[in-house]
Amino acid sequence: MKQRVKINFKDFWHADNKRNIRQNSIFQLLSKKFDLVLSDKPDFLIYSCFGKKFLKYKCVRVFYTGENVRPNFNECDYAFSFDYPVTEKNYRLPIYRLYLQDFEQLKNRHTDDANTVIKKRFCNFLYSNVTATERIDFFQKLNQYKKVDSGGKVLNNLGYFVNNKHEFLQHYKFTIAFENTSYPGYTTEKILHPLIANSIPIYWGNPLIAKDFNPKAFVNCHEYENFEQVIDKVIEIDNDDDLYHAYLKEPVFPDNIENQYVNECNIFRRFESIFSLKNNDLVASNTDILKYHYYSAKKLISFFRH
Repeated sequence: MKQRVKINFKDFWHADNKRNIRQNSIFQLLSKKFDLVLSDKPDFLIYSCFGKKFLKYKCVRVFYTGENVRPNFNECDYAFSFDYPVTEKNYRLPIYRLYLQDFEQLKNRHTDDANTVIKKRFCNFLYSNVTATERIDFFQKLNQYKKVDSGGKVLNNLGYFVNNKHEFLQHYKFTIAFENTSYPGYTTEKILHPLIANSIPIYWGNPLIAKDFNPKAFVNCHEYENFEQVIDKVIEIDNDDDLYHAYLKEPVFPDNIENQYVNECNIFRRFESIFSLKNNDLVASNTDILKYHYYSAKKLISFFRH
């Protein structure tokens, strides 16, 4: 029989209505192990970084981020983040693990069929964020060797926007898989999707990426001194069919084993420990005191100004 947990979710990228919450990947994952009961007076609140509604809740607060931000342990009791190390308070849960169906597909990936055919198209670039200067710079440099097909909003050279990402990636030997920013542990779905599609990722972002994925299965920019050396490696693979196949034949995980952080049993074990604790010294209580003094000070300042 599943453990019953009174819970709520706030400050995520989606609206807070029950329909969206039930579609939240954390809710879906935890529902496999726990009987989650959505409540306006929860015992546990899971919140993210897209608002401040969490401040209203006097319960055990669990912070989750899919963004490259750090947990604030003055506001939360526990956190699930990208960060190393794993501690009593922090558990590393990179967002690629919460692409639940995609992650299962990755674990069951078959490369036999892909290995028999050299893909006709060279490389793709599929992004909409204009502020990620490193990947724009890399695109422009690689594009000088051979055309890189850009099907997103940034540097689009196809004349249309790609609707089906998974189908699109399957046609390409390489995918530029750059994160928005670089930080140790910050690994998103950027590398996940080309690996599923048997398109060799050219990856930049997490300098510790080899802890998540097998570095023999992709081109790791962090192994090279500059982008010019990375491009030399891409050109070498592009012109050597045996080397290209060697990358595709490699398992996606080091030693063909998913890392401990994304292992489902370990994730459940961490939540079990949180849900079973009787926490009498909640961060929420201290935060409310600070918030009270903060707003009181603002009122006093406003009073004297007028």
